[in-house]
Amino acid sequence: MPKKIVIIGAVALGPKVACRARRLDPDAEIIMLDKDSIISYGGCGIPYYVSGDIPDVKELLSTIYHAVRDEAFFRSTKRFKVRTSVEAMAIDRKAKTVRIRNIKTGTDEDIPYDTLVLGTGSTAFIPPVPGADLPGVTAISNLHHAMEIKEKIVKGKVESAVVVGGGAIGLEMAEALTVLWDVKTTLVEMLEQLLPVAVGPDLAGIIHRHLEENEVKVITGDRVSKIIGDPDSGVTAVETGAGSIPCQLVIFAIGVRPNTTLAREAGLAVGSYGGILVDERMRTSDPNIFAGGDCVEVKHQITGQRVILPLGSLANRQGRVIGTNVVGGNQQWPGAVGTFCLKAFELGVARAGLTKAQAIEAGFDAVDALVAGSDKAHFYPGHKPMFIRLIADRKTRRVLGIEAVSENCDAVKARVDAVAALLSHKVCVDEISNLEVGYAPPFASAMDIVNEAANALENMLDGRGEAITALEFLDQLDSPTLKVLDVRTRIEADPLVKRYGERWKNIPLDKLQERVGEIPTAEPLIVICSSGVRSFEAQLFLRQKGVANVKNVHGGTALVELLKKEIA
Repeated sequence: MPKKIVIIGAVALGPKVACRARRLDPDAEIIMLDKDSIISYGGCGIPYYVSGDIPDVKELLSTIYHAVRDEAFFRSTKRFKVRTSVEAMAIDRKAKTVRIRNIKTGTDEDIPYDTLVLGTGSTAFIPPVPGADLPGVTAISNLHHAMEIKEKIVKGKVESAVVVGGGAIGLEMAEALTVLWDVKTTLVEMLEQLLPVAVGPDLAGIIHRHLEENEVKVITGDRVSKIIGDPDSGVTAVETGAGSIPCQLVIFAIGVRPNTTLAREAGLAVGSYGGILVDERMRTSDPNIFAGGDCVEVKHQITGQRVILPLGSLANRQGRVIGTNVVGGNQQWPGAVGTFCLKAFELGVARAGLTKAQAIEAGFDAVDALVAGSDKAHFYPGHKPMFIRLIADRKTRRVLGIEAVSENCDAVKARVDAVAALLSHKVCVDEISNLEVGYAPPFASAMDIVNEAANALENMLDGRGEAITALEFLDQLDSPTLKVLDVRTRIEADPLVKRYGERWKNIPLDKLQERVGEIPTAEPLIVICSSGVRSFEAQLFLRQKGVANVKNVHGGTALVELLKKEIA
């Protein structure tokens, strides 16, 4: 007798489950249900549809050969049944049925299953601030919201907008509104930096400045306390601690909540973060019910803790595992390290694993190193600066995370992906130092920047030098007691020597040995160069000569100047 497989949710996870299951079991009865009328779309492409980079919404709904993924497509091409505009109301685990309601007619019916799959996704969170229910206040939960926003902009009804939330979606939506439509956009983040769960404060500072250079006003450390307007005219402004911001559109991008009401009411186990609990086969506490995507908690492969990672890439991979297992397979989902990337105007940003702050919170003795380098060989035309941070545990030397920023988006993703693939294997810093990666001048330096980052971190772990971050350096810059040794060439250092006088001394690295007597041995000293490489060499030499209290600026002036351009 054919196996009855019922799948609830038809955006990312559901179609992947159904297609995989059909390939492995041509006789199974597969039905996929969704309460929406639009299914199987590229949700991560929504900001690029709003921006106009993707001009036709059908592109988000189509295959690579331009077939629209609708009910007819899945029925004729993939050979399973899809029903849209039906909402799953309850699961009877004993009877093994799902009660559904036709949204258009209001009629109910019970659908029997042998195996049930929950891909119920998540819902964007809108906080209960006064005015949150006004017209013009929205989140990006689905394609309908995106089409409504774009229609409003196209009709000229939006001159200014406020995006609430400095995470990936917030940054992408700020760009989308600004680039093509020239909407005056303000981005408000309640924490002190952008991308607070993705990168360190210094790399976030680069992104912050880049957004402002592209005419997005960025406010951090503040929140929207009230939305002003009326039900007829809609939004007219938002109130923040910094004052009132006029706008006709407010987009909340402050995170999502897993859709688990159906699972909870059916008595399935739910974790502390609100997601459905699943094992390595993606089974719930009921062995006849599987779940995946945004609605589940998964194991973080570095901390071992359960987390919610609402990423379309993970939903697709989990869907294939579930599709294998619902027809009798035994594939496992090992967990994730949280790899993601994004584009913010001309900047590419990528990360995997833990930030330093997250590593410390998880109980690691975290040490990090940041290097400034190049996406290509420094002599190759068109090379762009790149910043990479590696984080490791001091005792075990295990690499815990990587972060990268550069104008070359593909190069950023490639470096992070190379390390991300190794993080679950408890790779050590020494192994990244010797990691073999491809080399040709149009793509990389002979000693790749990933290797350089690991070398810098290895030196710190081995006690060869003490570092200071660019932000820490900037905090001390106006102190009258600050003493800086700039080991760049005279031409490079002259503007800062003239600006800061005796507090900023220039001795080029090749002259340091003969002029070391000019440096007091007792005073604290910060040594700097353009990237941190020459200054590290100087730091080692000075320590050998008895200048013990010396710190090197990670990322050098390349990073410092991006964070505070007026230094030069």
